[in-house]
Formats: sequence, C-alpha cells, structure tokens
Amino acid sequence: MDWDEIVAFALSLPGVTLSPAAKGTLVPMVRGKQIVAPGRAPGSIALRAAREEIEHLLEMAPHIFFQTPQYRDWPVVLAHADRAEPEHLKLLIERAWWDRASHSQRARRGDARP
Repeated sequence: MDWDEIVAFALSLPGVTLSPAAKGTLVPMVRGKQIVAPGRAPGSIALRAAREEIEHLLEMAPHIFFQTPQYRDWPVVLAHADRAEPEHLKLLIERAWWDRASHSQRARRGDARP
C-alpha cells in the first residue's frame, strides 16, 4: 500500500481525521491520537502497536517490520508498507484505531476487536 491508500483506509474508520503531526505532516488520528504516520524511509510507515505485538511482528517478518533506536521504548513499529500484504496492514491500522477509539466509535464499527 502507498501512503494515499493507507490514509484512505484510516479515514474510513469512525472518528478518524487528518491532523498535523511532527513537521506539519497531516496524519490519521482518532480522538487526537496518531494511529499511523509516514516513515522517514521511502515506502515506510510508523504504526502504533502494543509492545507484545511489536515483538511478534519483528520476529515473524523482519523484512517488513523494523525499529530504529528512537522507537525502541515506544509503542510504535516501523514497516515497509510497500512490502506488506495490504490486508495485514489494514488489520494493524484497525487495531491501532481500536485501541484509541471511543466506545461509541467502536460501536459504529461493530465493536469487535480486530
């Protein structure tokens, strides 16, 4: 997926808006909390994720998921979005959204944890 496709999917989730983040870049947020942002490397993204999930992703698909020293202690995993399966990325974006969405926003999506 490219950045435009990632943004379009994120915006399909209840309550997601584009808001300025670091350096004025517009990123998908829900309730003022970032869920995904463009990475520094071409074709990469920074995705919010639970620490346990990050460890699993790094072990299972190191050719897609990675971390840099600045993110090691944060609930963020970097991904080569251009190498990942689109449906897997959508699931991870939806999980990041679910963790930050309100109960009413989740209810609009069906309240089922992705």
